[in-house]
Amino acid sequence: MRIVLLGAPGAGKGTQAQAIVRRLGVPHIGSGALLRGALERGDEIGFLAKPYMDRGELVPDDVVVGMIRERIKAPDCERGFILEGFPRTIAQARTLDRALEGEGEAIDKVAYIKVSLSELVRRLGGRWICRNCQKPYHVLFSPPRVEGRCDVCGGELYQRPDDTDYTVRRRIEIYLDYMPRVTEYYSVDGKLMEVDGEQGIKEVQRELFWALGVEDEGNSD
Repeated sequence: MRIVLLGAPGAGKGTQAQAIVRRLGVPHIGSGALLRGALERGDEIGFLAKPYMDRGELVPDDVVVGMIRERIKAPDCERGFILEGFPRTIAQARTLDRALEGEGEAIDKVAYIKVSLSELVRRLGGRWICRNCQKPYHVLFSPPRVEGRCDVCGGELYQRPDDTDYTVRRRIEIYLDYMPRVTEYYSVDGKLMEVDGEQGIKEVQRELFWALGVEDEGNSD
C-alpha cells in the first residue's frame, strides 16, 4: 500500500506514520527527515535546503522532488511506503503521480490529519528533539523524566531551528496557503480521507486505521 499522510506541522503525522509502519511493515519516508539527514551528511541538497528550512519556508520543488523520487525507487519501497510531509504543493503532487505512473504504480490512499491553527501553535511551541535518537518530546504533553535529556538514550534535547516561535508561525501560514489545494487535488480522485487530529493519539490512530482500511488489532500499540 502506498499512502500519503497530510497535515500541518504539529498535526502528529510522524507519530501516526510510525504506528502505520509497525502494522504494515513498509518504510516511513519523511521529507523533513530526509532533508535534515542530507544536511548532517554534508550533501549538497542539504545545504540548498537549509536556508528555507530555517525560515520555515517551503524547500523549492527542484530540490526536494528529486530526493523523494530516488527514495521511493529503493528496494524497500517495492511493497509500498508511508510518505509524510510530501507533497506540499500541487506541482509536487502531480510530479509524484507521474513518477509512480512511470513504474506502473499509484498512490492508494491519502489521509489528512486536520488540526486547528490555535492547537497547532500550542503543540509546536514546546517541541524538543533528542540529538542522538531523534525521539520527540514536548514540555506540556510528553516531557522527559530528566530536563534536557532523552529518556531512551540519555542524549541532549534541542529545539530545531524550524520549531522556534517565529518559524512555527511561518510554517503554519505557508501550510494554510498551499495545503487546501493539495487536499482538493486528492479529493477529486476519491483518495482523500479526513481524520480529526485534535483527539488523543490512540483515538487518532484508531480513526486513521479505519480510514486507511488497516486492521488495528484492537489498537493495542
